[in-house]
Amino acid sequence: MTGTHTPHAGDDHAADDDVVALLMRQHGDIRNLFDEVERSGGDARRDAFRRLVRLLAVHETAEEEVVHPFARRGFAGGEQVVEDRLKEEKAAKEALSDLDAMETDDPAFLPRLMRLREDVQLHARAEERYEFTHIRRSADNARLASMARGVKAAEAMAPTRPHPGVESAGANMALGPVAALMDRTKDAVRRAMDKDG
Repeated sequence: MTGTHTPHAGDDHAADDDVVALLMRQHGDIRNLFDEVERSGGDARRDAFRRLVRLLAVHETAEEEVVHPFARRGFAGGEQVVEDRLKEEKAAKEALSDLDAMETDDPAFLPRLMRLREDVQLHARAEERYEFTHIRRSADNARLASMARGVKAAEAMAPTRPHPGVESAGANMALGPVAALMDRTKDAVRRAMDKDG
């Protein structure tokens, strides 16, 4: 057996220096949160949806700051790949914003959430196929590690599960509006990646 381990979305032991493994795990976390929102109700649904909104905002911001800049210049055709992903992201952000303005117990909420879920899943598959595979082929280990640090800095802005003694639902809610969260995420990513010089 030749020795490269390909981490999967649910791989809790994904290498900290593998940006693709980190992003794939986030895709899995996003799928799980969609499941949680769909199967819950009342306050539990509202809380799960808030966590989903934050994770989607942080994930897309990290990709805009880390993945897309590399893809634009890192491989042939990267510019068009990024433009296609940005169009998908814009449509998803608009749908997410509309959902965010609704009450989670509104009868129209779940059908619209399911449409968003389908769009997000198609987008994630396109990223995995057209960006992530090329990143893995085109980036050296140092670059992959630098990109991973940026994604981990972003991930810290939107914990998907409470950490006992550290985070509570109330503390998570105090992160503030999505736009402010995206700005803080950009700053955190840039600081983490600037450490590389």
